Parts: sequence; structure tokens; C-alpha cells
Amino acid sequence: MDKQRLTLTALTLLPLAVACGTQPGSGSSSVGAGSTPTNGVHASPVAGVHWTVDSLTVDGKTRQAPGSAYLRITEDGRVSGNLGCNGFGSTATVKGDRVDFGEIAMTDMGCQKGPMSFEESLGRTFGGGAMTTEVKGRGDGLTLTTDAGDRVSLTKENDASLYGTKWTVTALGDENVSRSLPKGVEGKAYFVFDKEHGTLSGSLGCNHASARATVRDGHITLGAAKTTRMMCDGSLMDTEKTLLGLFDGTVVYELDHRSLTLTSANGDVVSAVAGE
Repeated sequence: MDKQRLTLTALTLLPLAVACGTQPGSGSSSVGAGSTPTNGVHASPVAGVHWTVDSLTVDGKTRQAPGSAYLRITEDGRVSGNLGCNGFGSTATVKGDRVDFGEIAMTDMGCQKGPMSFEESLGRTFGGGAMTTEVKGRGDGLTLTTDAGDRVSLTKENDASLYGTKWTVTALGDENVSRSLPKGVEGKAYFVFDKEHGTLSGSLGCNHASARATVRDGHITLGAAKTTRMMCDGSLMDTEKTLLGLFDGTVVYELDHRSLTLTSANGDVVSAVAGE
């Protein structure tokens, strides 16, 4: 097996493929400074698709992937994605049914133990040498298998729209650290943007809330929140307090496929994923 090619870099070093303040489909940022696009990738069915990582099997043991893990290979051979906690970038050489990733550069954010452990294993798998690709069904499934038999299972997933999507809050934090919501709070906080009426509505985890929402030039200006007045357990109220800090102000938004990040003026970061 080739020497593993996994490098940790500072958060600001790697420009990930994120549509900052735009709808999906407006183009991808390139990653891998100084890298040269590879030949033949455009002819491969694995390119130009957002692949959500479903699971990772190493030494016969299968682990389900965190919801944020994904892989994208552009037609010019550039790679971006998320390993379960941190984003990463690389290059890819695709020849026939084989794909070989170049050196992997990662952001350097701290997350909880589970996602961090998963991403270490996934990073080693991607960086361990050429893998065999197997596209399944009508191109909706993909399996990457190493020569040692370890494999990554992935599923094609379409982009989500900012508007009309139920965005379920998955993590809170700042520019350096992202923390998953406490147990018992997961799935309870969400919001929906209504383009026709120019509003945001949803749940703060305990109380329901609504406000005016104006989207312009990568920013969302939220009006004062109108909320119900229920009292809930401490963890729910703590989450609610953080989310209320987004209202009556302007936040920067970053939309990447089915993930949405809102950053307030004081640096609070709210991460959400598209739900049903």
C-alpha cells in the first residue's frame, strides 16, 4: 500500500468548494494549491456528482458516516468534501475503474469524539492508494474499494434550495470549534425560508419562532423574532438562547449542496442540514 497522504493544514489555507451566499450550481471553488487538473476525469461517471458518504468498512467492520460527510470530484480532477468533521481538498486521477487521490489537505476544527474518529479512518482510506470504483443502479450509488478490501459506500444526492427546505440545526459553535447539539435536542431545532413572503419560521428547539428575512448578496437580514413562550429543559433553552442571537441582525450564509451555515456578526456559527 502506498504511503498515506494526509496533511493537516490551518483552517484558512484550504478554500473549500462552498457556494457562499449563492444557490447551488453557480460553480465550485478549486482546492489544492498548485495542483494540475488530471486527464480523463470528465469521462468518468464519478465526476460532477455530490456523493454523500453512507458508511465506511475497515477490516470488516462497518461504521455509519456522520451526516456531513461527502465527496465531490470535479471534471477537471479537483476534489472537495467533508470527512465527518473537517472539510478537505485534494486532486484525483481517474483511469478506467480506478481512482487515486493526491495529497489530502484538511481544515483543522475540533469536533466531538465520534465524528473525529470516523474522519481519521476515512482520511486514511482515501489517502492509502488507488481505489476501485463501482457505480451502481442508474448512477445513484458508488462504492470505492481499496486493494486491501476496505470500502466506502456513497449515494448521489441532489442540491437543496435555500427556500422551502426544512433546515435542521445540527451544530453550534464559532469560527474555530463546532459542537453537535446535546442529546435530546437533536432534530428539534429547524427553520424554513419562505421566498414569496420573505420570512423565516421554525423551531428554536423549545419555542416556535418567525421573523422577516431578506436575502441579498450572501447575507440574510432577520427581523425581531416572534416566539411562543414555553419553558423547556435547560439544554433546549440554552440552544434556543443561541439561536435567538441570530435575529434582529444580519448573518452571512454559506450554502453547500445540502448544508447551510449561518454566521452572526459576533462570530456565532449555526450549522444545519436539509431535511424532509
